Amino acid sequence: MLVAPLLLLLAADVPPASANVLRRVGGFARRQTTSLARDLRVAFGGVLPRSEAQHVIYCKNSAGSLAGSASGSAAPSGNSSGSGSGSSSGRSGSTTKKASTATATGTGSAAGATATSAWHLTQSYAGSNFFDGWDFWSTSDPTHGAVDYVDYTDGTAAGLVEVNSAGNAVMRVEMTPTVASVRKSIRITTQASFTGGLVIMDSVHMPTGCATWPAFWSNGPNWPTGGEIDIVEGVNDYTNNQATIHTAPGCTLASDDPAALGAAASAVTGGTDCAAATSGNAGCGMRSPSDVSFGAAFNGNGGGVYAMQWNSNGISVFFFPRQSVPLDIDAGAPQPNTWGLPMAHWPATDCDPWKYFYTHVAIFDTTLCGDWAGSAWGSSGIPGQEQSCAARTGFSTCEAFVQAQGAAFSEAYWEVKSVKFYNATSL
Repeated sequence: MLVAPLLLLLAADVPPASANVLRRVGGFARRQTTSLARDLRVAFGGVLPRSEAQHVIYCKNSAGSLAGSASGSAAPSGNSSGSGSGSSSGRSGSTTKKASTATATGTGSAAGATATSAWHLTQSYAGSNFFDGWDFWSTSDPTHGAVDYVDYTDGTAAGLVEVNSAGNAVMRVEMTPTVASVRKSIRITTQASFTGGLVIMDSVHMPTGCATWPAFWSNGPNWPTGGEIDIVEGVNDYTNNQATIHTAPGCTLASDDPAALGAAASAVTGGTDCAAATSGNAGCGMRSPSDVSFGAAFNGNGGGVYAMQWNSNGISVFFFPRQSVPLDIDAGAPQPNTWGLPMAHWPATDCDPWKYFYTHVAIFDTTLCGDWAGSAWGSSGIPGQEQSCAARTGFSTCEAFVQAQGAAFSEAYWEVKSVKFYNATSL
């Protein structure tokens, strides 16, 4: 069974046409290797070497906060690394490692900056080995959602995790017709961490529909001290993405006018105080002006690309609909200075990006109901949510809908082409 990681490593460079057979073999080997590795860890404890993956336990978009012992350097390294370490106390949590062939240099390859881009590829998750290098969260949802997050083995067995025939990573929500309480779902976290740089996520489908609350985001240690950057997030039937930062006290916006901040956003949401403790954890959000940037509209348009740039000028989030993805991104030679105004921008002038954000890991998750989707169940007026989910479904509570309507979650899945991390010699 110990040859499975080698099979995965070899499969990473196999052309898609030849990868189908290897994917089946690799899938079996991964499942066996994951189980064996877990058993060996339990049996031998500290005797076996451990990767230095960061494990962050944190309460996302909840009024509560968590204390912890995780620490990180605020140095503007701009590097992806597998060395971020830390733990936190408070709400208990655990993660299960997916058997990994990824290292600090990633599953992708890059000889360095190209002639047209100063950005170096440091980490790439794509194709048949997309899930290598991610930890699967397998404990209760810190945002109080009606979900049971399952690990890779259980998720695969339940049909919730796969790399499909198009080579895209798929993460679903359980569709059993009725459940007594919660539905199985997936939440994954990169084992490698990063401080500064450029993160580019290409997705063709995201979860949508009443009760859903999907997000693609990054988070630092000892939340909110290490900061949080919500790149893609929304609930229920929303069609316009909301990007948000949550920080320790001291990070603010100079204005609630997106144009004055250098952003194309249609609105600043949550106010100008970005601190979780003093903003009721609303943070500083910015709503996309594009009605195809989230949910069913995003999916119907073939998806698109999100990019988050973190440098000495601040933090920016860009969105490109499928038909408007810059050629430099497709070529693997990104040139953010040619992309125009970002969808969202938090300037460094009033929020030092190296003080309030460091040692982040990237996360995908889909929860149901919880602190946001549940509380917005009876609300309307947000783009895409002209009618409340309570009125549209006939269920008075989000949780009752989740328990009774399994078929309603046929669109509650992520389908991701790739996630790539870049850094530059000067940030």
